[in-house]
Amino acid sequence: MKARILRNASAQEYFFAEGCYISEWSNSPDDADASIARARVLPGVTTRWHRLTGIVERYVILQGEGEAEIGALPPMAVTTGDVVVIPAGTRQRIRNSGEADLVFLAVCTPRFVVEAYVDLDAE
Repeated sequence: MKARILRNASAQEYFFAEGCYISEWSNSPDDADASIARARVLPGVTTRWHRLTGIVERYVILQGEGEAEIGALPPMAVTTGDVVVIPAGTRQRIRNSGEADLVFLAVCTPRFVVEAYVDLDAE
């Protein structure tokens, strides 16, 4: 890996079938150890139950408020500054319980690849 600065201005936001909007800030085979995406969940929306095979995910809540459901844990309120740690293979979803967008960074180790995404609502 070489030293560099990644400019996220060119990262286009897109709607992901999970139920949220994603902007990939850093996700490249050149840096396979981690990926960083900005996720945005609209008020009242709950993302689909899913898991990531072989990938640990961390949600860093940047703004808004919500409720995270991780594995067998009871639903937990989250807000700005919280970090949600999701072990690899653990079912998860998040709900925006506020009146403004819920925005967080999804930091994955190793990096996110779509082949690792398992939609549990479809099973």
